[in-house]
Formats: sequence, C-alpha cells, structure tokens
Amino acid sequence: MNPEPFLQLDRVIHEKGRLAMMSMLAASPRLSFTELRDALAMTDGNITAHARTLQEAGYIAVTKVFQAGRPLTTFSLTESGRAAFAGYVRLLERIVDQTRGQV
Repeated sequence: MNPEPFLQLDRVIHEKGRLAMMSMLAASPRLSFTELRDALAMTDGNITAHARTLQEAGYIAVTKVFQAGRPLTTFSLTESGRAAFAGYVRLLERIVDQTRGQV
C-alpha cells in the first residue's frame, strides 16, 4: 500500500468536526450557525472554533446580519472551499481504492 495519499490529506478538512461542517455545507448553499450546531450536535464553542479555522483557510464565508432584530450568522463554502473539499473526497476515494480486496 502506498502511504503517499495519506500524507496529502488536507489537515484543515480532515479533523472530524471540520469534515462534518464541510460535508454539510457542500450539500447546502448556506446554513445558519444554529442549523450546523444542532445537526452536528456540537457546542457553540466548537462550531465557532472550527468555523474560524475554515474561514482562515479560505474554505468558508461567514455572513453576519440582523434578521427581525436578532443576529444571524450563516456559513457557505467559497469556491476554493468547494474545490478543496472535492479534492479531499477524490483523495479519500484513491485511498479506499488502494485497499479494496485487501481486507
């Protein structure tokens, strides 16, 4: 088995919480803080920390507005985030393909 694909995995995406967030955002054009938090059963602090990391990497856009007098934070994938996630999935597929028939 070639270990090289494992070394190429994007560490920003690879962490379980960030992978879950990226997966959900890849399936939806935009999700609110509350939608992500509740769907993933994460704490406010976890969502905030993971969102900050993904935003700093340029993978998600964070929008903050007031709706009906209440703050609303939404997240969406950027073009580079969508491309990075697609590349991550392709790399995982290569890893899985390498192990087929070996287990």
